[in-house]
This record gives sequence, structure tokens and C-alpha cells, in this order.
Amino acid sequence: MSDSQLTAPTVAVDDIQRFDDDSFTDRNVCLVTGAGSGIGRATALGAAGNGLTVAATDIDADGLEGTIDRGEDLGLEGSITSIVGDLTSDEDLERIVEEAAQLGDLKYLANIAGMQHIDSIEEFPMATYDRMHQVMLRAPLYLSKLCIPHFRETADGAGCVGNMGSIHGHYVTSDKVGYNVSKFGLRGLTQSIAAEGDGEIRAYSVSTGYVKTPLVMNQLEDTAEQRGISVDEVIQDVMLGQSRVKEMMEPVDVANLFLFGFSDLGRHLDGGDLLFDGGMSVTYE
Repeated sequence: MSDSQLTAPTVAVDDIQRFDDDSFTDRNVCLVTGAGSGIGRATALGAAGNGLTVAATDIDADGLEGTIDRGEDLGLEGSITSIVGDLTSDEDLERIVEEAAQLGDLKYLANIAGMQHIDSIEEFPMATYDRMHQVMLRAPLYLSKLCIPHFRETADGAGCVGNMGSIHGHYVTSDKVGYNVSKFGLRGLTQSIAAEGDGEIRAYSVSTGYVKTPLVMNQLEDTAEQRGISVDEVIQDVMLGQSRVKEMMEPVDVANLFLFGFSDLGRHLDGGDLLFDGGMSVTYE
């Protein structure tokens, strides 16, 4: 098991895809959840790298400071502002959107925050399920509800919600019922926003296989114990076993997909899902 398999990579300037888009300016705000680490951090950096003003939110204040420090190290065009908040608190959700809207014209929402718990349905703790539901499904719905009026107030009356999906919103693996249910639900939220947005308020989801994030790295030992196999076997047989592309994605790869979806290049992406899973869910032996 190599270090590259277990270590979440650091975003570099050259990793960030730039998009030629008139709406990618510092007057427009992109709100990113889960921005203290992993895909959320990479998306915050990618948005700032494309000139947007970023409202970065997470419950982890130190993680957010790390994101801001990395953005400053990279000398990115856009700014990143930390908004510490708990996605399970409606009061915090309302404050997060209010503070984000004070930074400029709130135009983009990236619902990325997530959590994982490995257990069978029979053993799954409902308190954990409730928290997963609040963070990964209810919060994205409420944040969308709060952001859409701000989208309509922008110069062109348009805006976009990007939701962090998963292959587990297409097919499931055992012992992840909380995660599976949330990811299937996010596809329903995405399509619901599109149905009501009249092409002006768009939504899309991004569904990936396994990505080199702390969320993935932290579940290796639990998955190994649950299945009675080694951590090496979890990576090679479970995470990459059905994938035709034998490597995990990096967080910035996913961040670039979010920026594509927000950009004018994604203007026909409305209610759809960007499936980047290395062939994992659509091929078989």
C-alpha cells in the first residue's frame, strides 16, 4: 500500500482548471460547504482560482483556516472567507447564507459536506443516521431554499446549485445505508431544483467513485474490519475492484467538475448527473 494511495493530495495552481466565463468575477459569490478539507477545500480553491469570491463553511474552524492559508499561498485571484457553522442547525444555516450574501451577489452553491458510517442496517445507530441525513440531505435542501431568492436577485436572475453525489447514488454497497440513502436523495433534490428553476436556476450533481479524501481514508479500517479483509484488499478489491480506471480521483479533479457545472459550458446541464466513476457502475466482467 503506497503513500499515494493513503494521502490526500495538496492542490497546486496548475491543478485548477480555468474557465472563460463572464460570471466568474469577484462580485459573484460561491458558497461551499465542507470547505475545511477534501473536495470542499479543493472546490473553494478552484472557485477562488477562477476569480470568484468564496464563502467557505465548515464546522471545523481550523480546517477553514487551512483552506484560506492554502489559497493565500497559491496567490489565487479570488478571495476566500471563513464562515464557521453547523449544518445540523437551522439557525446556523440561515446565518451562513446571510453572511455569504454580504460578500457580494450570491450566485453559486456547492453542497459538498459529507460524513460516513460503516454498519449493517440491523446495527446502524439511528442517531448517526439522523445526523448524516441532516448534514448530507436536509442541509443541502435548506441551503438551496435559502440561496435561490438571492440567485434571483443577481444581475441576470440566474444561479446554480451543485450537489456532491456518488456512485452510491446509482448503486449501493453493503453497510453504508445512511450514505446510500443520502446520495440517492441528492439526485432527487437536484432534479427538483431543475424542475422549478425554469432554466435560470440550474442544478446538477457530480457522482464519483472513490476520491483521495479524509472521508475515504478514514473508512478504510472500518470497512476492512466489517468485511474481514485487509486494508490493502479494501483499496484494490472494494474501492477499485470494479473500476476500469485503477486509480482514485483527486479532490481537485472533482472541484474542476463543479466549476465546469457552474460555468457557461454547463448551461445545458440542468438536473443531470456528471458520472465520473471510472466505469465502476456501468460495466461488469
